[in-house]
Amino acid sequence: MITFNLNEAINILERTPETVSSLLNGLPEPWIKSNEGENTWSPYDIIGHFIHGEKTDWMARAKIILSTSNTKTFEPYDRFAQQREDQNRPISELLNTFKILRDQNLMTLKSLNLGVDELNKTGIHPELGVVTLQQLLSAWVVHDLAHLAQINRVMAKQYATNVGVWKAYMGILNQ
Repeated sequence: MITFNLNEAINILERTPETVSSLLNGLPEPWIKSNEGENTWSPYDIIGHFIHGEKTDWMARAKIILSTSNTKTFEPYDRFAQQREDQNRPISELLNTFKILRDQNLMTLKSLNLGVDELNKTGIHPELGVVTLQQLLSAWVVHDLAHLAQINRVMAKQYATNVGVWKAYMGILNQ
């Protein structure tokens, strides 16, 4: 288990926009719009979710934790907000928007010069209760990594029947 390190966390968060751009930009629509079935997300949906999070989740909540306000309760996060956005925007536009927003958020995060005292400050998640800034930032990293894995899994499943007998060796197809 690795001890939380803010610089390492930022280093991982900086890589996500480039990673998804490299993977998705220029692919035909079936690769970016296919999902795993009803009530599941496509890579396109996940990029929309990333964008919404950049606007309303991670840094917005970090600012609440660091504020001098007596009220430290976060607004509930709408995990499905991206589904109410224009679904015809090109993936290249979404990827660019995500990169711009992520760069801005990480620039702000770096400018805060956070130390141990700040990382231990708390806010209140509407469902989970008291959380520290360190936990929030750790969750941001894990959230990115989880959705990167999800994108890869959804894309791999597009060839699930094409791999034939090799499916027995393709654990990702059985998740």
